Amino acid sequence: MARINAEQLQNHCSSPLLPVYFITGDEPLLVQESCDMLRQAARTQGFSERELYHTDANLDWQQLLQSANSMSLFAERKIIEVRSHTAKPNDAAKQALLEYCKNPSPDTLLILVFPKIDRATQNAKWFKAVDSVGGTLQIWPISPKFFPRWVDLRLKSEGLRASSDAVGILASKVEGNLLACVQEIQKLKLVSDDGVIDGRTMANAVVDSARYDIFTLVDRATGGDARAATRTLQGLREEGTEATIILWALSREIRALNALLFTKQSGGSIESVAKQHGIFDKRIPLVRQALGRLKAGQLRLLLRQCALADRAIKGASKQDAWGLINDITLMLSGVRALSTKALQQQLNQ
Repeated sequence: MARINAEQLQNHCSSPLLPVYFITGDEPLLVQESCDMLRQAARTQGFSERELYHTDANLDWQQLLQSANSMSLFAERKIIEVRSHTAKPNDAAKQALLEYCKNPSPDTLLILVFPKIDRATQNAKWFKAVDSVGGTLQIWPISPKFFPRWVDLRLKSEGLRASSDAVGILASKVEGNLLACVQEIQKLKLVSDDGVIDGRTMANAVVDSARYDIFTLVDRATGGDARAATRTLQGLREEGTEATIILWALSREIRALNALLFTKQSGGSIESVAKQHGIFDKRIPLVRQALGRLKAGQLRLLLRQCALADRAIKGASKQDAWGLINDITLMLSGVRALSTKALQQQLNQ
């Protein structure tokens, strides 16, 4: 009857609810929040009692069916929620759902929560019966491309305003894990007095670093202080800072320098372009120092080295991620640069 996506659910819940909802997906947080939203809407519409079932070997589907069709002793309307551990119900479940959907009770809201189902399941008779009388909500994983936007919206929903740098750091930290992201946001609410989170605040909050600072690492490398930069990198590593966050900060700086070098060579204004990349007045001298030291070819090699480190962090290559990040730090500091041939050899490993 209705295919609903997660973004539409809140508006959908403001209307009279359908008799059956089928929620499917492998993203636990979004599945749980969708169930919570439906239950809240149901309570406002008079469904004041709730029965919860899990599809184990002891579940009697006929008894569940009888309960769905019977009046509650304590409430006029009730919710029956069934949580399945498998995407393929047994024959008893299929038969019960087929039977119930022929004439669903107006005083019962049936919520079915399943793992992600495949196309064959969507073509099954029992699913089509459920879909014909109710609403189907498919929870899709959030793609890496749109994950930072999801993080930003989530922060705003909790009353926090984060800079693009801060959003990027948090997105890199949790690597698509929505539950971890929510936990980090709850921690941020405790440390933010005015609800405004900049990049430095976010970095310090999510890595819980007492002595070392990711942005100090970037400043030291950009300023050409290789010894201090590598010492800071080592300190961050020893304190448990995740490689993905450090790589994010270094990659961001290298991309900005690449754009600024092009601007410089084209005769444009470095200051105006720097602001577009989140580089403000007090860091301009460091940036100018780096632009006088690094050439376009070196920055391109650095970007390729960052791509290689990213692959190593994700387990897509056998290279040592921390070793690669150390190389990036040294190269950015101007100590050494990898040749195109040597880099290509590493990329092929």
